[in-house]
Amino acid sequence: MFGNSSSGELVEIGGSDLNLGDWRHFAFVPRPLPPEMPELSPSTFLTVADARASLAALDSTARQLPNPTLLRMPTLLREAQSTSALEGTYAPLAQVLTADEEEPESREMREILNYVQMANLGFDRFTSGWPITTSLVRDLQGALMSGLPLESQSGRFRSSQVVVGRNPDADLGVHPVFAARFIPPPPGVILETGVSEWADWLRADHSGRIDPVVAAAMAHYQFEALHPFPDGNGRLGRFLIVLQFLQSGVLTEPTLSVSDWFEMRRYEYYDRLLEVSSQGYWDPFIRFFARGIMESANATRRQMLLLVSIQERLHEVVRNSKLRSENARDLVDFAIANPSFSVNNVAHELRLSYGRANSLVGQLVELNVLKAVDPEAYKRRFFAPAVLEALVAPRESEPLVR
Repeated sequence: MFGNSSSGELVEIGGSDLNLGDWRHFAFVPRPLPPEMPELSPSTFLTVADARASLAALDSTARQLPNPTLLRMPTLLREAQSTSALEGTYAPLAQVLTADEEEPESREMREILNYVQMANLGFDRFTSGWPITTSLVRDLQGALMSGLPLESQSGRFRSSQVVVGRNPDADLGVHPVFAARFIPPPPGVILETGVSEWADWLRADHSGRIDPVVAAAMAHYQFEALHPFPDGNGRLGRFLIVLQFLQSGVLTEPTLSVSDWFEMRRYEYYDRLLEVSSQGYWDPFIRFFARGIMESANATRRQMLLLVSIQERLHEVVRNSKLRSENARDLVDFAIANPSFSVNNVAHELRLSYGRANSLVGQLVELNVLKAVDPEAYKRRFFAPAVLEALVAPRESEPLVR
């Protein structure tokens, strides 16, 4: 299967299983990323150019908003749901959007909401001037695993061999390593050296030699091929795409959501990654990746503009009501930025007493601007139905007409 050694090499691995006895097999070790772009076809170059244009349009739209950070949480929650679904942890999007981040109702919901905490940590570190380092990715993976069964192993590179996927033709009862679709590098020096070289490559200046979209594709492949952690590699790797665009200056606000597109094409996504390792096929993977970035940026921009129009419409509802408090307008903005919230959240954010916040929420409920998730719950949470409807609507994937 691994007919081309340009992307890496196979190394022998082995071990012993109590039931299946001693075993020997091979793992794939990717070569360090090159300082130049792989050879790309004209169609791939055009797709990369379209991706850059879509990212520029998305960022331009975000920068024109009075408060670009207003739409960060809706984007993060949608990304958290999609990226977790890619790894087999699924919850309906509406349920994720209205979940209580302080008291998740299940382990699956905790895992999904951990993505938001991890992303906010990454954005805070970026704002503080941190580059993408091995230390940063360990901290991010630790945040992703907080409160989960593997928390004790979090924030450290894996110390055991892992396998990825399963070959449909594999015999039942064989050792997992013989049934695996892909086997990343063994733990120890080989893995840690690979991650260190990956981080060094990310911090290098590739301007004039590698397009930022191509660089993001190359770095994403390398991280997934190394698979440095016991869990969370896919979710963390896709988050690093956005962080890398921020670091390279392609984006100034983290409004991009990519996993929805990849989830809808998960099998092709996995196939394209594997083809780089097994056959050295960079061109099809980079074209697939760039198309995903382009269509994700277009869909994110459409959703951003839709939320802005909803914000203006809800402001108009408040203006036409008997409410004369400026806090009512602020609460509309808060409901756009936070798909669900409690009265305590409103009181803290708008600096109001609990009583005043509760009264204000009640007035917007009467105007049908807000609605309770469960009116009978002891700790009621609220949401704006128009916002939730916009967020859960299927996102179109056709390119925007420019």
